[in-house]
Order: sequence, then structure tokens, then C-alpha cells
Amino acid sequence: MDTAAFEALKFQGDPFADAVIADLVATNRVGVVNEVLEHFRANDQPIPDDLPESVRAFLVATDNPPEWADLDRVARAYDFFVDDGVHVASVLTFGAMVNCYAHARTSRVLTLTHGLDQPHRRLSETSQFVMNMMGRDAFGSGGAFVPTIQKTRLIHAAVRHFLTESGRWDVEADGVPVCQQDMVGGLLIFSVQVVEGMRRIGIAVTEQEASDYYYVWRVTGAMLGIPAESLPESVEDARELSATLVEAAYGPSSEGVALTRHLLTTYERLFPGELFDGIVAAMVRQVVNPEVADWMEVPHSRGWSGVVRAGTRLIRAMERSEDDNALATTILDRAGNLLLGGSVRNLTNGQSTTLDIPADLRERWEAEGRCPAPTAAEPTATPI
Repeated sequence: MDTAAFEALKFQGDPFADAVIADLVATNRVGVVNEVLEHFRANDQPIPDDLPESVRAFLVATDNPPEWADLDRVARAYDFFVDDGVHVASVLTFGAMVNCYAHARTSRVLTLTHGLDQPHRRLSETSQFVMNMMGRDAFGSGGAFVPTIQKTRLIHAAVRHFLTESGRWDVEADGVPVCQQDMVGGLLIFSVQVVEGMRRIGIAVTEQEASDYYYVWRVTGAMLGIPAESLPESVEDARELSATLVEAAYGPSSEGVALTRHLLTTYERLFPGELFDGIVAAMVRQVVNPEVADWMEVPHSRGWSGVVRAGTRLIRAMERSEDDNALATTILDRAGNLLLGGSVRNLTNGQSTTLDIPADLRERWEAEGRCPAPTAAEPTATPI
């Protein structure tokens, strides 16, 4: 994709979902739809009858993955996530969120819609999305990802509508809020950039695994309404787009700095007392580019930075021997479980949104002693 085509995405929303929200607002039925969709969570559930026709038509039309989707490749990505899901979660929360905040327009949207003091909500919602995406049959019978995608798409449309109508957003100057450029950027942050972050902390990810993981995100992107031509087919081209256009848009902003500060505070709570102060900032600096960390004013911690670098070398060594070394396997998995398990407890923070690990993933992780948290209560859908 060239620069001109990428810039044009700033002014593109999602016409199908946007029309649904416009209809609901015009007929004052947003609240009714929220109540119905709150209980619509599984792929196998029939689409509720008591919905406005515009919503039913949307749910019917967006119920299946694109025709080109290869579910065998999706299944391979599931196997990758069974082995390394806790590490994906670690990098997603340490690095991907900060990379999102490095995009000034994204940070401004988050600030205007959620405020600066709700990192637990953003982290919980993002983690749940990824968990549902990486279930065994995410797009088919027994999965729970299709309603997640559909509701996410409507939520994005609602943000576009209400933020534009609020008078606090200048479309001519800043583009459409939650535009297609933001969608492409976010998808690449959560796919190829997460894999890059895993490799930076010493987790071995093969090119086949990286390609399959990106492929699941590409299928997901199509279902989220991203135009097919906007997402590269290969992981190599996706990395190039990420490096040349997505990361080129990163920069400092007061909103991004504030969001990062609240994120670090949230994760510091995972480590009791003062002994581990600075370890979260050191982990962030290991996962993201140094320039991004500086823009987001991530503190330097000389002592913990050395520990993290040494730990990265140790993880690389253990990864090479993991298949033959039970101790190495245990250390790697426990490290990931500590973070994800703590996240589950901390991110709920009294909120209704909880992290619900799909049953198939939970069974696999429990069988291997990897499951990081007890079964969560049924999650409440984020309202439109």
C-alpha cells in the first residue's frame, strides 16, 4: 500500500455498521439493543428476534468469515496459542498497548471516550477479544468470537457517531475517529508487532507460526469491516507496512503519556511492595522501540533493565532447550502465568468485564499446568 492510499483510510469509516448506529440513534433504540446483545455471546446462538431490522440484517450479513478464509491455517494458529498464549498476553499488555498510545489520534479517541483512568477496562476488553479469537473453533460451532467481532464493530461505529456529533472532533483536520487507518494500524500492532515483541524478550516464534497468527488477524480484520485491499496477504508485507507507515505515525502526545502512566501504575500493582518498582517500565522498554518508550515517558530503571536483559538471554537459552528440559518449560510457563493471572485479578477492579478463557484453551492449559486463573464469571458486554 502506498502512502496516499494509507492516508485516504483516515477518512473512511464502516458504512454498513455506521448506518446501523445512525438508525438506532434516529429511532432512540440504542438502549434496547444493548440489553438484547448483552446476552448474545456464542456463535451457535440464534440471532435474537427482538432486534430492530437494521441490526438483524447486519448480524445475518456478518455472521461468517470471508470465503477465502482457510480454517486449517486458523487451526494451526490455535496450536501456537496453546503453547505461547501466556507470552502473547504478556507482550500484548506490556508492549502493544503502549504502541497504541504512541499514536496520537488513537490516544485522543480513547481519552474522549473512556477517560484516562480506565486501563483495566481497555486491557480486559482487548484480552477478552484475543482469547475469543484464539479459541479452537473461533469462527465455527462452539466458539464465541463471531458475536464479539459483530459487537466490536458496532461499538466502533457508535464511537464514530457520538464523537463526531459531540463537536469535540474535527473530521476535516483529523480524519474520521476509529477510521480504517486506525483499524489497520491496531491490527498490525496486535499481530506482527506482538510477535516482534515476543522475539525481543527471547520467545522463539517460527516464521510459520508468525504467518499463521497474522492470518487469523487478517481474517478477523475482514470481519471487522476492513477492506481486503488494505491488509497485506503475507506476514512479510504486513511487517513492511507496519514499519513504513504505521510506526511512522507514532509520536508524543499528552494523552498518550497520561494513558501510559496509568497503564504502568496498573501493572505495578501486580508486584507487591517496593522491591520490584521499575520492573514493569523495564519490561516495556525491552518490548517496544526505545523512541516510543521515550515519547511515552516510560521511566528508565538501570538496575531492572539489566535484570530484564539478562532474563531475556536466559529465556532464549531455555527456549532452545524447552522441548527437552522440563525445568525450562516450567519456568517459562510460570513466568507467563504470573502476569496473566495477576492481570485477570487486577483488571476486573470491581468492573463487570472479566476475562473468560474459552473452555478448550482452559482444558489444554489445565492439563499442562499452565492455566493462569480460575473460571471467570460470565462477561458483560460493553455497551454501544
